[in-house]
Amino acid sequence: MPEWDIKQITKTVPRLAKPVLIAGLPGIGNVGKVAVDFMVEELGAEKLYEFFSYSLPHSVFVTEENLVELPMISMYFKKGSGRRPDLVFLAGDVQPINEEACYSFSDAVLGCFARLGGAQVITIGGIGLPGVPKKPKVYCTGTSKSIIESYKSVTVEPKLYGVVGPIIGVTGVLLGLSKRKGIPAVSFLAETFSHPMYLGIRGAREVVSVLNDKLALGINVKELDKEIKEMEAEAAERAGDGEMPKALRGVARPKAGQDVNYIG
Repeated sequence: MPEWDIKQITKTVPRLAKPVLIAGLPGIGNVGKVAVDFMVEELGAEKLYEFFSYSLPHSVFVTEENLVELPMISMYFKKGSGRRPDLVFLAGDVQPINEEACYSFSDAVLGCFARLGGAQVITIGGIGLPGVPKKPKVYCTGTSKSIIESYKSVTVEPKLYGVVGPIIGVTGVLLGLSKRKGIPAVSFLAETFSHPMYLGIRGAREVVSVLNDKLALGINVKELDKEIKEMEAEAAERAGDGEMPKALRGVARPKAGQDVNYIG
């Protein structure tokens, strides 16, 4: 099994009361990554652990300072306030590169979460569609009917069966391993455009809105609305005569009868 180097960033491990883990890593539309990165920033969550392994993608990122950094996945925490529970976030720019690494990483994450007294796991991802959804639907699945029912609302579609195939990557494996370990877990999957260059901020916004309501996060979701408008304005400017949007609308369109898909 791939080994994971887990580096503690804080001087001491925080004492949390039945925290909820919210995980969002890159996938279709980067819905999970956008949602979790936004929540971490808005809540001012503090970095607790960094995860590194030779089973991460063989690449480096170039920073704004023109320096290089190895890929990393991090765990953050934020103490609760009022009705908001203690929270733990899993965020990063990559996912493990193969099946064995995905399982070993998810197991390492749940090990850290268990030592924090973890009570519930939430994963976030995207469902790839052939076109850009104006109002993305959010689907929900989980390890038990009771946890799905607890998140049921008018903005969440509770019936995911038949909409997608297997949930691939950390988003899915965390759910499966949580069930094996007896940790209640749920996943929110938002519709997004199935194109490698598309950023699913609209889908991320819908998921954040659901969690904002259910977990009393106290986040100003309108900040995401600003980012959506800026992104769309930039896209329109770069498109010029409209050729780019037209080209994107024709990409990744499935054949008749082909299902939409979901990856991590």
